Amino acid sequence: MSSRRFTRSVPGWLWLMGALTALGPLAIDMYLPSFPSMVQGLGATQGQVERTLASYLIGLAAAQIIYGPLADRYGRKIPLLAGLVIFTLASVGCAFTDDIEHLMLWRIVQALGGAAGIVIPRAVVRDNLETRDASKALSLLLLIMGVAPILGPILGAQVLLFAGWRGIFGIMTVVGAVLTYFTARNMRETLPPEKVVPLRAGTMARNYWGLMRSRQFIFYVMAGGLGSAGLFTFISGASRILINVYNIPPTYFGFIFGLGAASLITCSQVSARLLDRHSPERLLKLAQISAVLSTVIAVALILVDALSLPLLMLCLMGFMGSQGFVNPNAAALALSRQGHRLGVASALMGTVQMICGASAGIGISLWQSGTAMPLVGILFICAVLSWLFGALARRAA
Repeated sequence: MSSRRFTRSVPGWLWLMGALTALGPLAIDMYLPSFPSMVQGLGATQGQVERTLASYLIGLAAAQIIYGPLADRYGRKIPLLAGLVIFTLASVGCAFTDDIEHLMLWRIVQALGGAAGIVIPRAVVRDNLETRDASKALSLLLLIMGVAPILGPILGAQVLLFAGWRGIFGIMTVVGAVLTYFTARNMRETLPPEKVVPLRAGTMARNYWGLMRSRQFIFYVMAGGLGSAGLFTFISGASRILINVYNIPPTYFGFIFGLGAASLITCSQVSARLLDRHSPERLLKLAQISAVLSTVIAVALILVDALSLPLLMLCLMGFMGSQGFVNPNAAALALSRQGHRLGVASALMGTVQMICGASAGIGISLWQSGTAMPLVGILFICAVLSWLFGALARRAA
């Protein structure tokens, strides 16, 4: 398939890819305001409920390794439809569970389906577009999927008032079913026949081993993965910090949380426009420096007991805005030389991101404090490590 040019007119296939990519953030963010009610309803601790998010991320990490080879062998559409069906059925299981252990199990199954919406859209973008245009398209995906982090907690808080936390998983069921329908009806296959990779253990092993030996690929993946870990730290820890430490009512949590997501969306679109004049490497470098500075300021303010809610949100918006540059550019640079194995490359990249995110989520669930230090401390670690791997990737280029 010949590569297309990315124009200002957004094609329908890209809107669908954005909606599919948004499925994961919806499943992550929508139930955040319900954490306190889930603690009561399931007889669980706050840490246990927070770890249902980590269990989802672990499921995403494991499943993406599988979807990559499947997408390179059977095409993009069939594995995607299978994943959407699994996600929808697992959402029903989450809605009707009676204890925290089964909820964690259903969340893992839900993630096994939702992972298809992460791996395959990235591969479809690279099927159609070259590196610079792919970076623009990935920025647009961030815009579309960024609606979910803003609307998810707001919608979840309203559903919580009328249908409880189980109703939130009911909404996820409906969204999964709708996306299954539109994918089956409207998506066309984008994998060219000449690029089909046989589903053999030896071939899979060689592809993954080849990726692991590519220092540039691994370093850019780690740079983006640690940036994503910061995003998941924000997602995992924002509920506790804003509601319990700063006493934000759960019904207003979504609006405060949405400021960070809005910063991510806005900066991802600024990144897409700047790519007409600047290279992805330069934008990535500057954004990583910005992320480090934002978290250093937040840590310093906590140490002198001066981190008010407005100052915290400014620092978080600075970090999240930086990720609007980091994520699409790191992903596009990582995939730029992997046209012959895009499925497995996208899968490995997604797996690393989810492992980083799950580790950060578990870390913040275990780090209990009456201040915002668990949140900003882990963000600082993620920002510094992301910057370090970005520097290593530039050296390996």
